[in-house]
Formats: sequence, C-alpha cells, structure tokens
Amino acid sequence: MKRIDFENGTVTGNILGAALPMLVAQILNLLYNIVDRIYIARIPHVGTAALGAVGICFPLVVIITAFANLFGGGGAPLFSIERGKKEEKAAVQIMNTSFSMVCASALILMVLGMLFARPVLVLFGASSDALEYAYPYIMIYLIGTLPSMIAVAMNPFINAQGYSTMGMFSVAIGAVANLLLDPLFIFVLGLGVRGAAIATVLSQTLSALFVLWFLTGKAEMKVRFLHKHEIAECTGYAKNIVSLGMAGFIMQLTNSLVTICCNNVLSVTGGDIYISVMTIVSSVRQLVETPIYAINEGTSPILSYNYGARRPARVRKAGMVLWIMIIGYTLVMWSVIILIPDVLIRIFSSDASLIKDAVPALKQYFAAFIFMDLQYMGQTVFKSLNKKKHAIFFSLLRKVFIVVPLTYLMPYALHMGTDGVFLAEPVSNVIGGSICFITMLCTVLPELKRMEKDNCCSESSSGTDQ
Repeated sequence: MKRIDFENGTVTGNILGAALPMLVAQILNLLYNIVDRIYIARIPHVGTAALGAVGICFPLVVIITAFANLFGGGGAPLFSIERGKKEEKAAVQIMNTSFSMVCASALILMVLGMLFARPVLVLFGASSDALEYAYPYIMIYLIGTLPSMIAVAMNPFINAQGYSTMGMFSVAIGAVANLLLDPLFIFVLGLGVRGAAIATVLSQTLSALFVLWFLTGKAEMKVRFLHKHEIAECTGYAKNIVSLGMAGFIMQLTNSLVTICCNNVLSVTGGDIYISVMTIVSSVRQLVETPIYAINEGTSPILSYNYGARRPARVRKAGMVLWIMIIGYTLVMWSVIILIPDVLIRIFSSDASLIKDAVPALKQYFAAFIFMDLQYMGQTVFKSLNKKKHAIFFSLLRKVFIVVPLTYLMPYALHMGTDGVFLAEPVSNVIGGSICFITMLCTVLPELKRMEKDNCCSESSSGTDQ
C-alpha cells in the first residue's frame, strides 16, 4: 500500500502525491450533490422548480458538512503536527477525540434537523410550491447525517497518515454509487426528488463504511471511540480541535448564511427563477473550486508535519508550490468562465430562459475569482500552522462583515437589483482576500525566519558541546 513519506520525500513530490488523489476524490465528491442537481433539473415538467427547491436545501447540507469539518478539519492538522513531533500517542488521542465528537454531533444534528426542517426551509426562502420538493428531499437526506459526517470528517486522517490513494478510494466508492443509483431511483423507480436523496444517503453510507474499515483495520494509527475514563484527559484535545476547526466551520457556515441571504433577496428582486440561477451559479462554483480545495487540502498535512518538525525551509517551499499551482489553475478556469460561461451552465440545465439569466450572473459572480485564491491560501496556511485566531478572523471578515451587508446594500440601497447580489461576492474577494494574504505573509514569514535562526543556534550549540 503506497504511502507518502512526509519525512524524507521532496516537498513538491509530497504535495503532488497528496493533491492529485485528493483532486480525484474531490471531483468525485462533487457527484454527491451536483449529480443530484443535474438529474433533478431534467425531471420532466418540474425540473427547474425542483432544482430551485433543492437549492434551498443546500444551506442545511452545508451546515452538516461544516460540523464534520469542524472536527475533521480541526483534528487532522493537530494530528499531523504531533506526528511531526513524533508524539504518536497524542496523535492517536486527537484522532479518537475527533471521531467521538463527530458521532455525537451527527446524532444531535439529525434529530434537530428532522424536528425543525419545515420552518427552517421557509426561513431560507422556500415558497409553498418549493416546499413540495424541498421538504421530502431534506428529510431523507437527514437520515444519512451520521455516515455523511463520518465520511467527510475522518477521511483527512487517512490522508494525514500518507494514504492519499486510499482517501481517494473512500470518496470514489460513494460517488460512483451515487452516479449509478441516481437515475435508478429518480427515473426508473419514478421517485423523483425523493429518489435523489435516497441515492445520496446510500452512497454516503458506503463511503463511511470504507473509511471505518480502513481506519480501524488497515491504517498505521487506528481509530476508536474514546473510553469513558479517557474523556476527561482528552478535554484539552477537544478544545484545541474545535478551536482550530472553527475557522473552516465558520467559513462553511457563513457560506450557508450567504446563500440564505442571497435566496431571500433574489426571491424579492428576481423571483423563484433567480433562486434557480443562484443554484446553478453555486454548482459551477463547486465545480471550479474543487481543484483549488484539493490542492489546499493536499498541501495542508505537508505544511503541518514540517511545521511540527521545525523545518521552516520545507514549510516555505510548500507554500510557494501551493501558490504556483492554485494561481496557474485559476487563470485557466477564469478564462473559461469569462469566454464560454454557457458551457458550464449547460452541465446543470438545458432550460433556455434559465441559461439566458445565468450567463451574466455567472460572469458577475466570478469577476474577481483570482482574489478568492488569496483568501484560500491564507486560510490554509493559518489552519495548517495552528494559527487559530487568524483563521477564524478572516473567515468572519470576508463573509459576515463584507458579503452579507453588501448582499442587502447593493440590491436595495444602490438599486442594483439581482446584479447587486451576484456582485457582492467579487467585491468581498478583493477586499477580504487581499487583507488575508498580506497578513499571512507578514506574520508567518518572520516566524519561519526566527525558527530557522533558532535551528542554526541549536546546531551550533550542539557542535560546541561535542
């Protein structure tokens, strides 16, 4: 079983070795939700309405994913840092703590979601017509909360141990199953929107079973529930996991908040058709952002491991490779979005009137796409190096303090209508992304220089002692 050597391998080789399987995994992961939308949009007579309704469910799906990433995204960098320090017992305890919190929170979220699904969907902008499709979809989806969260939260611990190919397989199994089951349940069995949700739940369950099979049996460091007597001693780990994971949690939660705000404003300024437009724009965003996410997540364990091992040169090299790969990819995709946006939109819908409205919306939304990269790179470095406060602050800054106010200010106060909703994102990318990236450079680079100086002094001292 091939395993990446974080200790001795080249930085570029390690990043590519981790990022490429991650890329394949993330592309396949898109299939969970995007394939649902592709098939739902093509349900005869109701496709466009059903697509908008499922789009209203999207914030709830994001909230569930956010909680999974709170524990997985917070635990995996700490796990890698401890591995870099050769503290394997602490690393395993961190993984077990993350797993226990994932399972407990999944059960709570499922129960709460089922109790309050209908009023929450109405709050998110669902009309009475939209509820006909949105409510049964989300109720079935909620049944799969536990396997969904296990698959998302625990996969980073497979990658953090160097088994990136196995991490890819865990996602591939579920994604391929979803691809096959969607048309079966939606069209062959005639279950429509309900069929899409059933297919997703079954697929996520398969992914979760694979993750558990690997982490409990095949991995070098194995996962289990915390024993009762361990809970007290792992409280500190739990706090650190939540603290570090809070940045990613807030980022996803605020993404959900922005979607809710956008849907509320669009329902007033543009009607249900523009909620469907936003669903398509969000789907395209997921599609084009996936490689960026994969590169960031593939680089994260390399950054964390070498930071824990006090190897500043390798941390800097990893950051430089991260920058080159992301900017290069973004320039290509940005060109595609600006020059041939209809090609991307037609993946999700063939409705001519919907495409007509979606083309200018997509161009507006991605007008400052490259500045979003700066936010992602800064966030990845902060999270990987355990810079909790910075990571949390910049998660809040771009979405809560910039995007949300602009989503209301530009359509209403500046009388820009639906255009204002889609332009709020690029404005926030320029402001928030630039500040985040510059702050990262100004704080991390001096620390790495100090670490390098300390290492030189330690070597000189040990040489003198000898």
